[in-house]
Formats: sequence, C-alpha cells, structure tokens
Amino acid sequence: MASEEKPDEVPADDGMADWAEALLEQKATESGPEPGGPLSGESPKPFNSGGGDGHANDINMVLDIPVQLSVELGRTKVPIKHILQLGQGSVVELDALAGEPMDVLVNGYLIAQGEVVVVNDKFGIRLTDVVTPSERLRRVSKN
Repeated sequence: MASEEKPDEVPADDGMADWAEALLEQKATESGPEPGGPLSGESPKPFNSGGGDGHANDINMVLDIPVQLSVELGRTKVPIKHILQLGQGSVVELDALAGEPMDVLVNGYLIAQGEVVVVNDKFGIRLTDVVTPSERLRRVSKN
C-alpha cells in the first residue's frame, strides 16, 4: 500500500530541529518579536482585502514561490589587475566594519539586517532590524 509510511522514516524537515530549538532558546532569553510576526512560529495569515475566500486563495498561490535570499558581508571596488593577482590566502578589504550588521537581501532588495550566529557548526543570521513592508514596496517601486 503506497499510502502507508514506513515507521523508521525521518521527517524531511527534521534537520531544522536544531534551528527551531535555537530560536526557542532565544525567545526564552530575550523579548521575542511582536505576536504574529514572521518569527513567532505561527503560520502566516493570508492577506485579506475584505473580498472573500477568492483573495485568500490568490495570495496563497504566491507563498510557495522560491526567491533568492542572500546575506551580504560587504562590498568593495577593485581594479581588474588586483583581481588577477588574487590567490589562495589573499585578503580583500571590504567596506563593512567588523561587528557591523549584515544586509539580508531577497532577489537583490534589502529586507533586513542581522548578525551572524553559529548553530551546530553551521552559520546563520539573526535578524536585528527588518525593513517595514511599506518601505520595501517604496524601494522596489523606485527601481
């Protein structure tokens, strides 16, 4: 029977348990995000413009669209002759200072800033400042 699950199978999202545990620990030690926020652990509530179920279904269609999330450590401009001289062990100076918040970008647009964290030998980023949705829309519409 294809619908039966094998008892020894591990759920696919089990690798995220360490991150979830770290987030819960963080919430216990400091005041967490606003209730219902993106890090609250609650499932996102669909946008409702007062229309009805049709609008909720429309927004649900875009919630699973994958986007490119990147964290930017810093930037610099260098001449091509310096790029050609780079080798193993070379150091490139960036415009960001040590300990400065890193930019979190989605499809190239700044959405937040954060600090580096390490959980079980993997790097992550703890968001310290999130750009408001209205500010995000304003920045996107300018470009």
